[in-house]
Amino acid sequence: MSRSDVNLSLEDARSMLRGAGLRCTSCRIAVLQHLSGADYPISHNDVADQLVPLGFDKSTIYRCLVELAEANLLARLDVGDHVWRFEMLGEGDDGTVDHPHFMCLDCGKVSCLPDVKVRITPTSSGAAGAHITEVLLKGHCASCQ
Repeated sequence: MSRSDVNLSLEDARSMLRGAGLRCTSCRIAVLQHLSGADYPISHNDVADQLVPLGFDKSTIYRCLVELAEANLLARLDVGDHVWRFEMLGEGDDGTVDHPHFMCLDCGKVSCLPDVKVRITPTSSGAAGAHITEVLLKGHCASCQ
């Protein structure tokens, strides 16, 4: 799951939090550092599995995830299975990600598709003014085929 070369330094995490007007709590820093190393959007339970053994409370982790998403430091992804997943946003992002996601209908794994570009062409004048904030592709992953 982790990309160790992408992990956020303590100072970078503090800078991001200050820039968003948030206090630099140990939980917020730990959540940012954990998500910075993720290759795909991860759930609250996934984050808690890693951070609870370090002494963080599960409900505090949840509140941190929501606050960081509201501050546009994280994106919150809802793929329709009643589990929010979170991923880091780039600097200057507005709470939306710039790539589509893929969800396997068999195993439920959600992955990022950073190299995939999806072109959507409106077919009616009503859809022409739409602002699409998220693209989710569903199918069967290579492991489940």
